Amino acid sequence: MRDVRLLPKAHLHVHLESTVRPETVRELGGPPAHDGVFASFREFADQRARVRDLLRTPEHFRRIAMELCEDEAAQGTRYVEVTFTAASHGERLGAPEMPLEAVLDGLAEGGARYGIECRVLLDHSRRRSLERLWHTYKLAARYDGVIGFGLAGDESYPLAPFAEVFEAARDTELHLVHHAGEAAGAASIREALDLGRTERLGHGIRVLDDDALVAEVRERGIPLEVCPTSNVLLGLVPSLAEHPLPRLRAAGLAVTINTDGETALADEYVRLREVFGYGDGDLAELARASIDASFAPEGLKAELRTGVDAWLRTPAAG
Repeated sequence: MRDVRLLPKAHLHVHLESTVRPETVRELGGPPAHDGVFASFREFADQRARVRDLLRTPEHFRRIAMELCEDEAAQGTRYVEVTFTAASHGERLGAPEMPLEAVLDGLAEGGARYGIECRVLLDHSRRRSLERLWHTYKLAARYDGVIGFGLAGDESYPLAPFAEVFEAARDTELHLVHHAGEAAGAASIREALDLGRTERLGHGIRVLDDDALVAEVRERGIPLEVCPTSNVLLGLVPSLAEHPLPRLRAAGLAVTINTDGETALADEYVRLREVFGYGDGDLAELARASIDASFAPEGLKAELRTGVDAWLRTPAAG
């Protein structure tokens, strides 16, 4: 078995606020890390909100961005599309641009220091106002380090109230990526595809509820951002052994492995090896899928694919 930390990977579904190191949380005066399964999505969201409220200054945002780069690089991640709730922080702090600018500064410095490339996807809670999503859209369009935006949060809230913003983005270079098919069923995926024009499915594991939808997602090549450990921690799947990941792959869907910020990416790959018996060829296939599904420049994609091939050619340990 080869060291998965040496396998070049792209990380496509990770929330910056969920990656804050426990020691950083403690230094900022925050709550202890949550241990075990969350009782509900609301408990999860409230815990994350308490962490977000600790972030107040440019130095705080710059720090967590640099720490993300260091931690991801140590996992063998070479390219990250990190999700950040910029408009919410700006509104909370009365400084609309500061949180995003500080994060972009931290990612640039951390990327150069640790040899990793990072881009930002802005997210917007489905529970929040249309006005805030317009601000999110304007932030995304203004800053070069931002490659897109999308809706997240409680999937029982529809996308329809935000349709005019998606339409405004149609003729721009911004990508649209929505959370769907995590806690809610196939209908949330249908809405994300049709109304939201999503280019990937944030989670998307409930696509298996609808055979026709599986066929459409497969034929259109819509990648899934699957976060197995997070799904278990949120109580959406009873255990990792019962996760639908093998069935998603067997259905011929484009499956990428991610963490949601709830674990380390290399650790997630190791768990898949241990629980599902995936060999190095399977892990390399999943890494390639993450590279192919990313919005990275084509030159970087080619470099990372070459790195995956080289990893497979190295002698396996033991």
